[in-house]
Amino acid sequence: MLHEPELIERPAATHPAKRARFGAFEADPRSGELVKNGRRVRLQEQPFQLLAALLERPGEVVTREELRTLLWPQTVVDYDHGLNKAVSKIREALGDSAESPRFVETVARRGYRFLADVTVVVDGSTPREPDPPPPSPAAEAAPPARPVIGRQHGLFALIGLALLLAVALAAWLSALRPGAKVIHSLAVLPLVDTSQDPSQDFFADGMTGELITELGKVDSLRVISRTSAMTYKGAHKSLATIARELNVDAVIEGSVMRAGGRVRITAQLIRAPDDSRIWADSYEGEVRDALTLRVRVARAVAGQVRATLNHGERAALDKTRSVDPLAYEDYLKGRYFLNKRTGEGLKAAIKYFRQAIETDRNYAEAHSGLADAYALAGDWEYGVLSTEEAFAKATAAAGKALELDGTLGEAHTSLAFALDLYGWDWDVAASEYEAAIRLNPNYATAHHWYAWHLMLMGKTAEALKEFSQAQSLDPLSLIIGADIADALCIVRDFDAAVAQSRKTLELDPQFAVGHYELGQALVQLGRFDEAIAEFRKAIAISGHSSVFDSNLAYAYAVSGRKDDAIMIATEMAAHSETYPSAQANIALIYVGLGDRDAALDWLDKAYAIRFNPSILLRPAFDPLRSDARFTELMRRIGL
Repeated sequence: MLHEPELIERPAATHPAKRARFGAFEADPRSGELVKNGRRVRLQEQPFQLLAALLERPGEVVTREELRTLLWPQTVVDYDHGLNKAVSKIREALGDSAESPRFVETVARRGYRFLADVTVVVDGSTPREPDPPPPSPAAEAAPPARPVIGRQHGLFALIGLALLLAVALAAWLSALRPGAKVIHSLAVLPLVDTSQDPSQDFFADGMTGELITELGKVDSLRVISRTSAMTYKGAHKSLATIARELNVDAVIEGSVMRAGGRVRITAQLIRAPDDSRIWADSYEGEVRDALTLRVRVARAVAGQVRATLNHGERAALDKTRSVDPLAYEDYLKGRYFLNKRTGEGLKAAIKYFRQAIETDRNYAEAHSGLADAYALAGDWEYGVLSTEEAFAKATAAAGKALELDGTLGEAHTSLAFALDLYGWDWDVAASEYEAAIRLNPNYATAHHWYAWHLMLMGKTAEALKEFSQAQSLDPLSLIIGADIADALCIVRDFDAAVAQSRKTLELDPQFAVGHYELGQALVQLGRFDEAIAEFRKAIAISGHSSVFDSNLAYAYAVSGRKDDAIMIATEMAAHSETYPSAQANIALIYVGLGDRDAALDWLDKAYAIRFNPSILLRPAFDPLRSDARFTELMRRIGL
């Protein structure tokens, strides 16, 4: 039980005044005075209180968070700036320096330590060294890195106790204050590249994505995904408008500047409704320590929004490693091209991820990015690799990433996606998705791809919830919006699928997949001419693909234009070896033509080379569901 409050109640005569002596200096907690060789040294009240906290624990690290709680209990505004300024004032008063400290040492990413020996001076007595406390088992097991004096029991007890009581009261009052609204959601807007060098755009975009990834590890925060955030690059909208469109409480905006081997990040956290700045700070370091800089920003933001971090989240945000600058640059370029979601972009992404790995073979994030690129490269939309090659390379890269760092949610997602798309190992894929979401609950892609897994498993209600969660994290993602329309079509809610497709196309009328999904729903509603027009738009925008062409042919077939459908099927069959997923899509055409045997023959060919089985969920395949061959195919796939 704590009895310190009795110190305040006792008569002053029973407590001789205590001062701390170190070198030529003495600090008096009663008067708040700092004296050097008998002459007063000017030091403001807040820096003095900070000095008192360090003197209370010489040789120990006093964390920035502890100092924040002690000195800035009622505000979250610019405490980092205030803390840095107070430490600078202390060093100025003591004639100390950050580069070669004699008194106050900065402990990177943690806090500060008072280095000099401290002697307690009691008025009316000779100076004495304080009695050290008994060593803890941890202290006995691991000797300190430098000689230190034990904690000063009772040193500055009055001021320390008063401050602690003030902190507790302030925290209580702050929690009751109506205006102290907790921030539950935020968006990181694209960091501005202040180097004025267009060739460095990838670096600023990459740092934006990396910061989003770090903050995404905090389960108590909803963090908008990179895809939606990057939509606002160069946009001239008010922060309140952006926050309303993304449905967030606050936004982070800032800049990044890279010069030679150094990088500087400036960021500020702004509350959306009143456009008030909550916090701002700058971080600078070597490019090889860029990962550390992003973690420092993420931890600062988590503190500002009063997010409660569990042990795993703290460990995730504490985990940093130095990365070779060239490897990091190639990694960011890889992510930059991966996010373009084009065939050429995927080829470039694979090249840069491989270069990053050649430079730093233990770079787990680069292996994870490579796994994403390979997995997508074999998908029908891009057709960069065969399904066999995509599966082998994606699983190998994801496995290596997890071998290096099993806590990477992105790597778990990459592996699960490859297993779903090509491996059909449903149980392992499910566990990988669940691990990914547990490790990075704000990773929209994990929720998005897990939703498709659940659709394949027949868990449509759960799948639609995951789609909804993915969209809440990435509300401006075109592909998530389009896939929600696809899922609505699968559950036979065709009117809702049409409405969702039109909503997606409002964001980008040139989004080919949006027109394709709209066509799918329209053809099921019997609105064939409209559907054909939408499929033609998709082809006009992005060129021919097995998916777009086969759906156009299916619409021709069911609307009575069978010759047109057969012409497309014949053309696709002639090039089926090079057409990604052609076999399953050719089967779709023959379903429309009413030729079950031909359709099932093509599905058997698709099975032999592995295909995305989600196509079989679509209503167009309903005529085959009662066929024994179709039932056997589904059994072999494991569905």
